[in-house]
Amino acid sequence: MRCSAILAALAAMFLLSRAEKAGAEQIRSESIRMPIVVEEPGGAKTYELEGLIVRPDDGEAHPLAVINHGSPRNQSDRATMSPYGMWAQAAAFAERGWTAVTFLRRGYGGSSGDWAESYGPCSNPDYLKAGRAGAEDIAAVAAFMHQRPFVTKGRWISVGTSAGGFATVALSANAAEGLAAAISFAPGRGSTDADSVCGETRLIEAFSTFGRTSRTPLLWVSAPNDHFFGPRLVEKALGAFSRAGGEATHVEAAPFGDDGHMLFSASGKDIWTPIVDRFLAANRLKLRAQPIALARPKVRPPARLGARGRKAFDAYLDAAPNKAFAVGPGSSFGWATGRGTPEKSRADAMSYCAGDGEPAQCHVVNVNDAPAR
Repeated sequence: MRCSAILAALAAMFLLSRAEKAGAEQIRSESIRMPIVVEEPGGAKTYELEGLIVRPDDGEAHPLAVINHGSPRNQSDRATMSPYGMWAQAAAFAERGWTAVTFLRRGYGGSSGDWAESYGPCSNPDYLKAGRAGAEDIAAVAAFMHQRPFVTKGRWISVGTSAGGFATVALSANAAEGLAAAISFAPGRGSTDADSVCGETRLIEAFSTFGRTSRTPLLWVSAPNDHFFGPRLVEKALGAFSRAGGEATHVEAAPFGDDGHMLFSASGKDIWTPIVDRFLAANRLKLRAQPIALARPKVRPPARLGARGRKAFDAYLDAAPNKAFAVGPGSSFGWATGRGTPEKSRADAMSYCAGDGEPAQCHVVNVNDAPAR
């Protein structure tokens, strides 16, 4: 059986419940493979994209939120990506009443097809092509999801970070039917190293081109310590987009971690969710008075952990499924989350626990929210 098929079988049975009493609200997660049809020069072609649906578990249909990932600087990392890597972001929208789907675009992880977002050589990047290819995948996934019985027809939103945020801006310039709003965290392409972008002028020109036809309400969130697309570039790109006619609400968040580019993450949730909530409310897209409150799983931390380890275990309990926690000699530990399969999370947790030592000295104690077997 293919690894992706194993993942689908596991996740289809996986019901995430953090309710402490019967009848309390829950969210559920399920993996999916989505066939999409893309028009190409040689004719229409079908691809299969790997995705993850996170939604309220109430038997009702809810509006769609499409959550879009970034693109790693190292091209070899594209193959290891998993939709579970953005589970926390999707869960935040599910808690707010959305049917959220996060998926891997063509050429990433287990999705089929070649990398459709190549922008060519650094000396002459074609960012318009890259952005439009990503937008095409988003629109196709939205069309597919709107055929599901648990998705309401009509208004939907696209939310993306980095390359996914750039694709979301591109989508707003050629909005698919029903797109009510777009949210982009640190949108851009072409970051090759810290504070270095290929063909910066070409990137700004692409934002200007998108702005000419973008009339979808757009939230643009940046952080002052972003080392992919810093404040100077944001000012130029946002200015070009707005002067061309694009409608953008810009929010500069507080500095985040070592690199503000990672703000749209599980650890940045307390910062970015209030920003999103205000934007959704301003555009009459607030679905619930209060998010679904999820209780943390009641799982005891391993006895040998020190203070640092117990803090890490707390973070582990809130992390994305397909996760594992390992302990080693003394108070050493390691954990992994959001992997493509539970087996991969176990292997990575063991590796992190061992560090420069021998993995045989470590053992996995928890997989997802249960003791390891």
